[in-house]
Amino acid sequence: MKDLQAFLAVAQQQSFTKAAAILRVTPSALSHTIRALEERLGVRLLTRTTRNVSLTEAGVRLSESISPLFEQINAELDALGELRDKPKGTIRLTCTDDQIQLHLRPMLANFLRDYPEIQLELYVDYGFTNLVEERFDAGIRLGESISKDMIAVRIGPDWRLVVVGSPDYFARHSAPSTPDELTEHACINIRHRVAGSIYAWEFEKDQRSFTVKAEGPLVFNSIMHVLNAAVDGIGLAYVPEPLVAPYLADGQLKMILTDWSPYFQGYHLYYPNRRQASPAFMAFVNAIRYKENKQITVLPEL
Repeated sequence: MKDLQAFLAVAQQQSFTKAAAILRVTPSALSHTIRALEERLGVRLLTRTTRNVSLTEAGVRLSESISPLFEQINAELDALGELRDKPKGTIRLTCTDDQIQLHLRPMLANFLRDYPEIQLELYVDYGFTNLVEERFDAGIRLGESISKDMIAVRIGPDWRLVVVGSPDYFARHSAPSTPDELTEHACINIRHRVAGSIYAWEFEKDQRSFTVKAEGPLVFNSIMHVLNAAVDGIGLAYVPEPLVAPYLADGQLKMILTDWSPYFQGYHLYYPNRRQASPAFMAFVNAIRYKENKQITVLPEL
């Protein structure tokens, strides 16, 4: 049984290293298991090269025949979880720090109190993480960025990015009247991925969309640090309006160019299209799901 599970993991990942990580064994131990299986069956299941692992004809046949059986077994085992008094397990989620601040932090205390046997692992990542390869249960993205083969659950309303600056900054610099004038200002930027480009500020007016390559002395990979730098008067920032709302209310920041700021489709929780999710995961989905009459509660930073 275990050797067949090991074979399926290698077949699905097409990599001994990735499969070993999923099975929590060493690649050498996994390779030994596959060789023993091949010897027992008397056929070669995998073709190995220094770079790739592929299935032989016998491997394809075995994978296609036993994979549905293991899926059924896993589904039945998951179904047993519904018999528990309380959902239990670990949920791994990839997200950004502003998503945690806006959508997760306000509900975490109540959720974890209601489900004490659930553990949440939240990983801050601004890149487009592959949920399956990285073994995440779910992620958070804008609705328009989610592929069609994923299940998407809205967790918040549509929102927009807004240009903000501190009173101290505007005391030293005249506020721009159009986005084009941002090139004359110190702008605080964000780069989502190490190998990616700096985010170009997006604007829209009179059915015309365009971007501005704002420049400045600071580049972060976290929107929270961009926001803090704006509060400190270092420059202008382009940040989610719900995130900056408390700073606007208490006068730490001022908002400009609002007529040019387009709305984005709100954040969604997304996860692979599986036949059945665990009770623990569905409890989390129901807790974070957006209710139309629900207002976003933005908690102050610690």
